[in-house]
Amino acid sequence: MTRKEETVKPLGSLEADPRRREILCIGEVLWDVFPSGRFLGGAPFNVACHLHALGRNVALASRVGNDEPGREIFRDCAHRGISTDLIQTDPVLPTGLVIVTLAKAHTPHYEIVMPSAWDAIEAEPDLLTRASAAAVIVFGTLAQRDEWSRRTISALLETKAMRVLDINLRHPFDSREVVEQSLRRADLAKLNDEELERLRNWFDLPSGDEAAAGALAQRFGCHTICVTRGQHGAALWHDGNWAEHPGYSGEIVDAVGAGDAFLAGLLTQIAGGRTGVEALRYANAVGFHVATQRGATPHLDRQAINDLAQTLPDTSLDAVARV
Repeated sequence: MTRKEETVKPLGSLEADPRRREILCIGEVLWDVFPSGRFLGGAPFNVACHLHALGRNVALASRVGNDEPGREIFRDCAHRGISTDLIQTDPVLPTGLVIVTLAKAHTPHYEIVMPSAWDAIEAEPDLLTRASAAAVIVFGTLAQRDEWSRRTISALLETKAMRVLDINLRHPFDSREVVEQSLRRADLAKLNDEELERLRNWFDLPSGDEAAAGALAQRFGCHTICVTRGQHGAALWHDGNWAEHPGYSGEIVDAVGAGDAFLAGLLTQIAGGRTGVEALRYANAVGFHVATQRGATPHLDRQAINDLAQTLPDTSLDAVARV
């Protein structure tokens, strides 16, 4: 039996009160610089912020520079109520920076500045201890662009936690090797429809999202594959079950951070034992709520999200689940 087969956890297997167990998000924390201003971001940071806002016990592991942007990150996290004890300070490398421009249909384009402190996250004893005790570890592909952070993330994944992979193919940091290695460690993988097309070409996956997700899961031993489709919702493959939800329509301010908010919403549903269309409906509501506001981590109105999540019942012709 392989290491992964011994530790993989199906959806809904977390303990009865998941808020008492920690979700550890590891990777990049940085400043997104828009034409209209500067916002704190990075997918792991965004996911951690949204999980915290949704009432989950979350920790963020990253690395910033010994500079004013780094100190501002510490202050911002403290203001949000997110612990900074796993955010390291690098004595040489600067705090991460991304230049963001919005193309047509509010689609973001990213220029990720290199080098950055989050490329050098160290496997410090406290971080290894927290990872070994975590219920869920959320990690991505972008934070593994440098060998140093990649080794650290690999060490943290030697755990019994549910391992959640957030695939982010940002050119030129879109390594097939990193994606393959990460998929082999993941219990759940989230990617968007454009990234699925990349993986379809890389791994000769069949046409159709359902068939491709099933083939991807079988090839790499993942229990769950989630495919996001922007304003067209998302789909979820889990142990042979396929569910789809069409998402929500309305005015989009910017899409930055919407996928991260979706993932946070999905994980709250999984931790509560909810799967399929029910989980997708709520996750889409969280992602859409964020996309209607400026910045990646705006205030979450949980009541508005709950109300929105109830607008499309499971019996909708546009929201289907199949076995």
